[in-house]
Amino acid sequence: QVRLVESGGGLVQPGGSLRLSCEASGPTNKEYGMGWFRQAPGKEREFVALISWSGGSTYYAGAVKGRFTISKDSADNTAYLQMNMLKPEDTAKYYCAADQVKQLLLRPPITDNWGRGTQVTVSA
Repeated sequence: QVRLVESGGGLVQPGGSLRLSCEASGPTNKEYGMGWFRQAPGKEREFVALISWSGGSTYYAGAVKGRFTISKDSADNTAYLQMNMLKPEDTAKYYCAADQVKQLLLRPPITDNWGRGTQVTVSA
């Protein structure tokens, strides 16, 4: 099973920026991707962004496209989520996942590989 550790959450004002990190360790292969999902209180977990293991393909939810950027450092198997122009509705706990890309793209995603999450709060 892949172990995932997120970091970088916090409190930020509307319009501000944060960068989340997710470090992966354990068995992976070239069919894998790393994704970010978020869950706000009282809501279902939703897809945010996904990057293929090689970094060659990226996918974004419509609500974050143009504001968030996902990237990956192959040297240390770390994925990043750069979040700009943050809005109060971005407030949620953000979770990292790693599995085959096709499984992470399903709704809901099919994977047992989740991090514990990091809280992002956007508020004045």
